Order: sequence, then C-alpha cells, then structure tokens
Amino acid sequence: MIFAGLPAVMRQGGASLNEIAFTLLAVLPWSLKFLWAPTVERFRSPHVGVRRSRLTVGIVGAFSVGAVVALALTGPTTVGALAVAMMIASTASATIDIACDGHAVESFSEENRGWGNAAQIGGAYLGTALGGGAFLIMLDHWSWRTSRLFMAGLLVVLALPFLLTPDGAPASRPDRPLPSLKNAFKRPEIRSGLILVAVYVFGQKWAMTMIGPFLIDMGMSLTLLGVLNGAGITVLGVAGALGGGYLVRHYGAYRVMFWTLPAQAVAMFSLASIAYWDMQSLPLLLLTLLVSALMFALGFVALYSELMGRASLDQAGVDFTIFQSADAIISLIGWQLAAVAGESLGYAFCFASASVFGLITLKLLPRLRQ
Repeated sequence: MIFAGLPAVMRQGGASLNEIAFTLLAVLPWSLKFLWAPTVERFRSPHVGVRRSRLTVGIVGAFSVGAVVALALTGPTTVGALAVAMMIASTASATIDIACDGHAVESFSEENRGWGNAAQIGGAYLGTALGGGAFLIMLDHWSWRTSRLFMAGLLVVLALPFLLTPDGAPASRPDRPLPSLKNAFKRPEIRSGLILVAVYVFGQKWAMTMIGPFLIDMGMSLTLLGVLNGAGITVLGVAGALGGGYLVRHYGAYRVMFWTLPAQAVAMFSLASIAYWDMQSLPLLLLTLLVSALMFALGFVALYSELMGRASLDQAGVDFTIFQSADAIISLIGWQLAAVAGESLGYAFCFASASVFGLITLKLLPRLRQ
C-alpha cells in the first residue's frame, strides 16, 4: 500500500514527486530495524524453551493493523497525518519481518534456500497485488475509508494461517552467545554481504517508485494500474520467484543474478525510451513492465538466497535483518535521489540511469563473490 499504491494515489491528487518522496520516509523503520533486531531475536528465540515466532508476529501485528485503521481515518492528501500513520505501520511490519526472517533462515536447508526465498519474494508480489493492485481498484469504486478498513481486515485474515500453526520448534543451542550486532559485524560474511547488497540494490531499485507516477502521467487510470499491479506484474513476479527458486537450486545464486541484470537493464532502457519519445503504445509499455517484474523477481530470489547462506543460525534474525536494513537504506537513498532527478530532469533520465546502474552492477558482481 505504501510503496506501490499511495504514490499513484497521491500523484492523481496533484502531489509533486518531492511530496511523494517525503511519505516514503516511512521506509526508515526498515532501514533502522537492525538496531532493535537483537532484542526481538532474544525474545523470539530464547536460550531455553521453544521459539516464539508466532507470538512475536501476533503481538506486533496488532499494531500494524491498528495503524492501517488509523490511515482509514485520514485522507490521502493530508501528508503529515498520513506520514505518521504510515510510520507506525512500517515500524510494526519491519519488526514482524525480523521474526519472519529468523524463522525462514532456520527453516530451510542449504539446498532449499532458493525455494525459501521464492516464498518470500512471491509473497511480496502477492502483497503488492493487494496493496498496489486491489487497493487501487477499490479506491476507484469505494471510499478511502472503506478501502482502508477492508485492507486492515485483510491483514488479519492473511496472518491467521501462520498464527494458528503451533510454534513448537526448540530454541537454538543453549550455550550460544546472546544475539548482538557486535557478533554479526565480526563475521566477514556479513561485511562482504553488505557490499553486495549496496551494489545490487541501488542498481535495481533506483527508479522503482517512479513507475506508478509515470503511468499516471501517461494517462493510465487507477483501475488499469491496479489490474496491472494486481494481475500481470504479480503473476509474472510470482512465476519469477518460483522460477528463481528452481534456477538457484540448480545453477547457483550468482549465475542467476548474471542472467537477470542485463535483461533488467534493457527493460529500464525501454522505459526511458518510452518516456523520452512519449510513445503512446500501451502494449509496448505493458510488455516492458512485465519483463522488468519477471527479471526483478528472479534476481532478488538469487540475491537473498546468497544472503541467507551468510546468516548465522545462532542469530538468524539479526544477521538477515542487517542485510534487509541495508537494502532499505540504499533503496531510500535511491528513491530520494530519483524523485529529485525525476522532478528536474524527467522520467527518461531516471529510467536510463537505472539501466546504466544495472550494467555497472553486472561488471562488479564477479568481485563480490564470497
């Protein structure tokens, strides 16, 4: 809702790209969640007893649902109140993610990490289908408040399958050190992983939040954009995630990243050409976006499969969260720069830059192998 749905809604309401970028400061909790990850991990995976992954998600998830209900009581143009509610929702969901990532790292063997990340990336695309797809369609037919309340209820429904499953897995070995950031940064796997995240994410996510406003400026309705996000991009994204799980298992994470980076660069260059020449070709635009979604999903399944292997089972939630926080920090920097560039230099420059950054990443990737 925050990263795929609201930028398009705000743009349709007359918000500038800089105002849209301001609300994206709600990504800050995802950037800083590594600071409280050790505390969450100590509660989720105690030295004795059983893990508390479900309990952690249930407690913090209540705050996330409450924040979405609060969003229903504000309007899409009240930027200040909107930002506060989004910050609460983001903080809660970022905290939930610490527990989910620790649970994921612990649950998958090395040969199945690709499938584990296919579930994570595929789930993210399904979330985009709801928050950036179904939500936009509802807004075209229902009120802001009704749409938001429906989404809050949907959050509860989606959480139930996980929450109602017994969390009986034993905690890690009782003699392990307490989870901490110090222990994480001591490990060379974490330090080199952070460099990999910085290089890969900046090139892939630089222009992501510009796509929704660009499509609105091209004359696309919220309903059509919602169908695009909710059906086409999601189907290919989930397919890409599942395909990524298969390819990573059989060919390895780095080889999959090598394959997807040039294809994504071509897709971004195509978007730049469409923007620069103002091509009013809906089939070409849709094809470009769908190819980009497929390559994006494949690439990030590979990236996070590699990062999952670098996380220690003694503090899985902390180590993996550090990588995700780095992802969010780099994304936030890129989005802010892209918004400024988009406002002053145009969409074509943003998309062309994304293409160039992707090719630079491809050149650097061999040096980042562990």
